[in-house]
Amino acid sequence: QVQLQESGPGLVKPSQTLSLTCTVSGGSITTNYYYWSWIRQPPGKGLEWIGYIAYSGSTYYSPSLKSRTSISRDTSKNQFTLQLSSVTPEDTAVYYCARGVPTMEYDYWGQGTQVTVSS
Repeated sequence: QVQLQESGPGLVKPSQTLSLTCTVSGGSITTNYYYWSWIRQPPGKGLEWIGYIAYSGSTYYSPSLKSRTSISRDTSKNQFTLQLSSVTPEDTAVYYCARGVPTMEYDYWGQGTQVTVSS
């Protein structure tokens, strides 16, 4: 059973960098052919895909967030990390990590973590 758990600060000040880590258990993040993704849901809105780091280490980001997004991984800890720079209150959301499959569906999700951007 694969489990994902997000961790990181719940409050970030405007213009700072949001940093979240997803710790994966029950499966390796280097196993073919999974895509380890970050997804968010702003209050009152739908899910928004942020980007992924693939089993190979390659990354792909949403065009609308690409200039501010970086996803990396630590294979020794079986973790992957999201960094979103220059945050504004519009980045307030529940952030999820999830495992994507080649059909670009998601079969496992973290429970989600609330991040609020406020001074």
